Amino acid sequence: MNWNFDNPSRREGTNCIKYDLRREIFGTMDVIPMWVADMDFNTPDFVVNALKERVNHEIYGYTFRPQEYYTSIINWFNTRYNWKIEKEWINYCPGIVPALNFCTLAFTEPGDNIIVQPPVYFPFFSAVEAHGRKLNYNKLIESDGKWVMDYDSLAECIDERTRMIILSNPHNPIGRAWTAQELERLAGICIEKNIIILSDEIHCDLVLPGFFHTSVASLSEKIAENTITCIAPSKTFNLAGMSTSSVIISNPVLRKTFSRIVENLHLGGNIFGATASIAAYTHGGEWLSALVEYIDRNVEYVMDYCAKMIPEIVPVQPEATYMIWLDCSKFGMTGKELHRFFINNAGVGMNEGSTFGPGGEGYMRMNLATTHQTVIKAMEQIEKAVSSIR
Repeated sequence: MNWNFDNPSRREGTNCIKYDLRREIFGTMDVIPMWVADMDFNTPDFVVNALKERVNHEIYGYTFRPQEYYTSIINWFNTRYNWKIEKEWINYCPGIVPALNFCTLAFTEPGDNIIVQPPVYFPFFSAVEAHGRKLNYNKLIESDGKWVMDYDSLAECIDERTRMIILSNPHNPIGRAWTAQELERLAGICIEKNIIILSDEIHCDLVLPGFFHTSVASLSEKIAENTITCIAPSKTFNLAGMSTSSVIISNPVLRKTFSRIVENLHLGGNIFGATASIAAYTHGGEWLSALVEYIDRNVEYVMDYCAKMIPEIVPVQPEATYMIWLDCSKFGMTGKELHRFFINNAGVGMNEGSTFGPGGEGYMRMNLATTHQTVIKAMEQIEKAVSSIR
């Protein structure tokens, strides 16, 4: 089946954070929003049709997640990633960011250290600090445009109060799809030091051609026993508003501890999130393949355009996600200056790199999950703005 991702969807007036809050976020409505990580593509029809069918029932009372919820997840991850998940490992959570916070509460105490690997998705920071835990930075290393983990620094920064590491896999905003070898080395250090791996794998389906996603917990039973994995259909199928994710925990002791937190907060979920998740994971394979091809086309366009027209901007070649990490350090601007420049001079709203923590200074994160024509327009506006200051 042919999927038309070129068809623009009007998102204004729908209480859409990305579009309707432009004035609050950027100080103007006259900006192309290429920041928050959701897509400008319609949620696929097989999900919409499943939701319509459930809406038509006209009773939306207390509910539970049916067997299909679990089966669809099990089949999806077994088929695509060769990871055999059992039903009892799957725990509901109303989003991955809440899951990160629940894990902090479940597995650490105030004053404990939790490791993050910046520059990284900034809610990792608040999931640690908001609960009286201490951030411990294991900064990624950039070398010739390739970002890698610093294993020596990781081993050195672990002390007797270090309890957990939060991993972005694939990595947001860098776009790395960590290899099995990289993850095995990380896991070896964590097992040796008795550090829990909390792996945020929300972008796992959005791996670009030529690369592969490896779930940490799929590497071995021993690694799985030390790993908590967060997954969701929200990024893949544009379902962030459904507030539905799953936390996969094979270790029964860790699972019981996590479940106690969720149960005590009475997080029952919602009918439509479960319905959407089932439809996405049951019918989404063909649609996802077409989506990834389209995003890859946008990525290559930005890479080529910068090389030919805006050499001052050096994009980091992403291996996964629909974000691209732009090195703008040649401008010699501060983060705030870069942010204002792209808004006021280019009319493009992106995420400023320093918000992702140490190592993000001089970078901007651009969301390419939009129509190709929008990407072309944004790049032409940026090129015009850059030309004016050369």
